[in-house]
Amino acid sequence: MGDSLELDHRDHRILTLLQQDARLSNADLAEAVGMSASALWRRVRALEEAGIIERYGAVVNAAAMGLGFHAIVHVQLTRHDRDKLADFIRAIETSRLVQECYATTGQSDYHLRVLAPDLDAYNCFLEDFLFRLPAVASAQTNVVLRTIKRDETITP
Repeated sequence: MGDSLELDHRDHRILTLLQQDARLSNADLAEAVGMSASALWRRVRALEEAGIIERYGAVVNAAAMGLGFHAIVHVQLTRHDRDKLADFIRAIETSRLVQECYATTGQSDYHLRVLAPDLDAYNCFLEDFLFRLPAVASAQTNVVLRTIKRDETITP
């Protein structure tokens, strides 16, 4: 992350608009924010360099991509052995089914958001991947029945 950047109301507007539609042209974004195109370009560049804008992307519908099984998995580790933990983290980072992973406080050590094509594929993920990791003591699965709120936007 770059230097700290003090955000003003225009920065907040830029961030809100880019999160809603990262494909906005520089000219359209400048007009919406009330800046010249060159000043806007410099400001967006500063937001990127400061690490406030990490990347640009598209929001994809998982079910439309054939990933109809969605679960939150609560993982408890056997012990916090440094090498086993490093192996666990590397494995999770490389899994195509794990969308997000959080180390948290509380009963579980890690929480995973997993997308799979179906229950059989998820079961294979558990048996052939997760439970074979030496650091994993147990995992509890909560199947997502429906999504109530899914918003990637961070309101500045």
